[in-house]
Amino acid sequence: MSHRKFHAPRHGHMGFLPHRRSKKHRGRVRTWPKDDPSKPVHLTAFLGYKAGMTHAVREVHRSALKQSKREEVEAVTIIETPPLIVAGVIGYIRTIRGLRSFKTIFAEHLSDDCRRRFYRNWHKSKKKAFTKYSKKWQDETGKKQLDKDFSLMKKYCSVIRVIVHTQMRLLPIKQKKAHIMEVQLNGGSISDKVDWVKERLEQAVPVSAVFYQDEMIDVIGVTRGHGFKGVTSRWHTKKLPRKTHKGLRKVACIGAWHPARVGFTIARAGQKGYHHRTELNKKIYRIGRGVHVQDGKVIRNNASTNYDTSQKTVTPMGGFPHYGEVNNDFVMVKGCVVGAKKRILTLRKSLLVHTSRKATEVTELKLIDTTSKFGHGCFQTAQEKRAFMGPRKRDSLKKPPEPLPEDA
Repeated sequence: MSHRKFHAPRHGHMGFLPHRRSKKHRGRVRTWPKDDPSKPVHLTAFLGYKAGMTHAVREVHRSALKQSKREEVEAVTIIETPPLIVAGVIGYIRTIRGLRSFKTIFAEHLSDDCRRRFYRNWHKSKKKAFTKYSKKWQDETGKKQLDKDFSLMKKYCSVIRVIVHTQMRLLPIKQKKAHIMEVQLNGGSISDKVDWVKERLEQAVPVSAVFYQDEMIDVIGVTRGHGFKGVTSRWHTKKLPRKTHKGLRKVACIGAWHPARVGFTIARAGQKGYHHRTELNKKIYRIGRGVHVQDGKVIRNNASTNYDTSQKTVTPMGGFPHYGEVNNDFVMVKGCVVGAKKRILTLRKSLLVHTSRKATEVTELKLIDTTSKFGHGCFQTAQEKRAFMGPRKRDSLKKPPEPLPEDA
């Protein structure tokens, strides 16, 4: 075999074929973490919405590292995670052909956000979903049947999964239809898991009950879509010389004469983006609490740190571009995540036991940047901007509201 003049490795990864559009908009969990009965009962995944990115300053605490004890500026992503509502439970039996669903029990009251998911057109429908089912919880015969189902689950099931849905009305998103998902329960015995679900039906579960600070998690979602693209954009192949006949953003040779067909490894034009992806080992830098009332005061300090004590929320000046304000609980993860703004993301507990210094390092943030993301932002808060700019003309032109007359 003759030698070749230039080293030319192939373009693009074969491990992610086929590059077609994802069937599901929400990231699907294909593997759940291994169950450990010695731990307390807990959820293994959560749903969140991508708000946008900012940067944070932290001090590196890793011994024998050149950067140790130095400040580092890192990109972080904010994922808004309002509490999930427990809507039901499914019990599975292990068979020689895998898992088989044994019993499904829904809660008595399901919100309209959840019931919208069972209709294509909610406006034109009669909105009768689960109206007959909910009567099970009210009469004696139905209650006996439900108790029997719960006891059968405890006796026969080997896997318990919870049906949860998101609360769309809490988000700055136009969509009203909630996202529904099955989440596996790990820890404790099967009886403990069923009791855990019975206590929490129709209750909200916050993200702080699932994940903790400095945990390594996996993010599952669908990437940003780019439509139908040619080989140069889709596979990053080299462009042909300038004077090439009939265009130069092409692949010159798409294979030998025989075999007389085009191989699957050849770069071709087609769909780029909107692919299902699972990203491993994203470190949680902060689990922030949303805007809440405490002792009659509105608390807005989820972006404050021990070094930056100014009262500010994680929302930058003017809001996150193409998203808006983050007023609910959020998870701040290091680096980027898949998907466009407002994209639904599945956050899953890691399948591995992490022992590296990077994974076990304690993160202490010094500053979370909240300057405007619409340009060259200079101010962290509105108060800081007012103090620097001084009184402005448009503030003086604003007339105070006139008091109502006594007759009214």
